[in-house]
Amino acid sequence: MRLTGVAAAGERVSLERCSPQWVPEPVRRHAAAVDVLPVGSPGKVGLLELEFERIAERTELTGHYQKAPLHITRPLYLDPRAPGLPHVMLMSSGGGVLQGDRYRIDVSCGAGASVRLTTQSATRIYRMERDYATQLMEFTVGPGGYLEYLPDMTIPFGGARYYQRIGVTAHPDATVVLGETLLAGRLARGERHAYTAYCSDVEVRDAAGRLLFADPLRLVPGERAATGPAVMDGFGVLASLYVVTGAGPAHAVADAMHRVLAGCGLRAGAGVLPGGCGAWARILGERSPEVQAAFRQAWEAARELLPGAPGGHER
Repeated sequence: MRLTGVAAAGERVSLERCSPQWVPEPVRRHAAAVDVLPVGSPGKVGLLELEFERIAERTELTGHYQKAPLHITRPLYLDPRAPGLPHVMLMSSGGGVLQGDRYRIDVSCGAGASVRLTTQSATRIYRMERDYATQLMEFTVGPGGYLEYLPDMTIPFGGARYYQRIGVTAHPDATVVLGETLLAGRLARGERHAYTAYCSDVEVRDAAGRLLFADPLRLVPGERAATGPAVMDGFGVLASLYVVTGAGPAHAVADAMHRVLAGCGLRAGAGVLPGGCGAWARILGERSPEVQAAFRQAWEAARELLPGAPGGHER
């Protein structure tokens, strides 16, 4: 739905629309009035809406709305192997995520369109003395569409309280690649798991709204150690890669990622997502350069098998 007019514009960037309908209790319990810029003030609610469509031989940005502090670079066509694939960098003029921030990013990738999204740098989630911060991301990918979201790492500072929800709606013929790299804190300062709460949800649905899989993460060091074997163990960096595709065999993608990760020297593994809707990999390590190198190897191994990806099979 396109919103027009002054009243519609206000609705578009309203606090209610840019805030999650539900926030996990370990984050929600810290709700409070912010004593500097209150929640909902200009600069505290950020919005990005992006629409991509296939036009002739390449994908074009055909719809764009932004509200500071969120904005983007213009699309760049950088890859000679995929000259029609735009690279778009998501940016924030705020330099980091602060208490009371509410961000929303909606991206639509039309039939046959392809786009690669990344971020300008690491996402820094600063110390919060009052309230918390959230980010909503909604990706919709049409028939034959291809979307990559591969952001730089996320660093929760001591005292941070943060919730992020990534929702994906993908046509059975679409391919979606999602990545996330989380640091345990400012490792160079010796800070580990000093944040108050870091919670995230990844939910992927088909075009009919049926849930394909969900991956919730709840890290609340003050209540339960984030160093258990099912979370980050004793490592400082956790990376996850999700490859959702109906266009290629999930087992082949999982096997390809497993082969390269087996030789990376890190604790890592790959497998098939529920219902065979794709594959995923998880990597644990002590230093971000090593984890990022292994992550890239897994991504490159997967994209060799994905229609529409640079270096992958032709459609």
